[in-house]
Amino acid sequence: MRNTRALVMMLIAVVLAGGAVLVAARWINGQAASTAGTGKVAVALVDIALGSRLNPDMVRLVDWPANAMPPGAISDPKLLASRVTRASLQRGEPLMEGKLAPPGTQGGLSAVVAEGKRAMTVRVNDVVGVAGFALPGNFVDVLVNTQEDGPRHAGMKDASISKIVLERILVLAIAQEAGRDETKPKVVNAVTLELSPQQAERLDLARSVGTLSLVLRNQADPDPVRTDGATKASLLDARLAAVLPAAAPARPAAPARPRPQPAVREPGDMVEVMRGTAVSFERY
Repeated sequence: MRNTRALVMMLIAVVLAGGAVLVAARWINGQAASTAGTGKVAVALVDIALGSRLNPDMVRLVDWPANAMPPGAISDPKLLASRVTRASLQRGEPLMEGKLAPPGTQGGLSAVVAEGKRAMTVRVNDVVGVAGFALPGNFVDVLVNTQEDGPRHAGMKDASISKIVLERILVLAIAQEAGRDETKPKVVNAVTLELSPQQAERLDLARSVGTLSLVLRNQADPDPVRTDGATKASLLDARLAAVLPAAAPARPAAPARPRPQPAVREPGDMVEVMRGTAVSFERY
């Protein structure tokens, strides 16, 4: 009886050992197959700021699965010589063509400006700069507060108008910082915006004729908004409409009742005349 139990236990142990060997063999074969399907990819060895010029100490080549190769990944170190980053890179992040400026680009903010665009700096304060929440990488609208041209209407002493003149403008830098990794608000005295040549002209004119304000907008909202601008008259009309109760509808006037007309007597008519208790008839 005891020998039978020992034989059963030995048989179970042999079966389990065989299963473990089979699983281990499959795992080793899988690792060998995956290793055979790998390639080299350049990744950031340290955190790299936007607009930085790459050097060999910043990148290294690592093995990367061939079936998960990032699009645009760079595997040749020669292609990274003196390249400039157009975006911030975290340690271990693969370097791709989309995040690098074209070869020959100089470092600094000029490498970040998109093709056909211009960088322009405007002076702001803690209010105009959206209390420091307008950070690099955000989009803003630009408002100008100025005086309307042309003759003023009767009774209007103030021709001020506030109007959105530019929409969805990319903030490239605040003060002298272009990093886009920070989320903490930072009050600065200057903001650099990315503009087309036509937008740069409009912004320069708006800056010379009035005061500017920035309006932070949703990152995923690309739709333009057309407004007529806000004037003092429209502002007061809106305030009065919100404060004053709605006027009661006028009631229709009741039709006038005809007044009784006195009887017209013809000459020769008899009229009854009462004097005390005496009654007489007289002719007119």
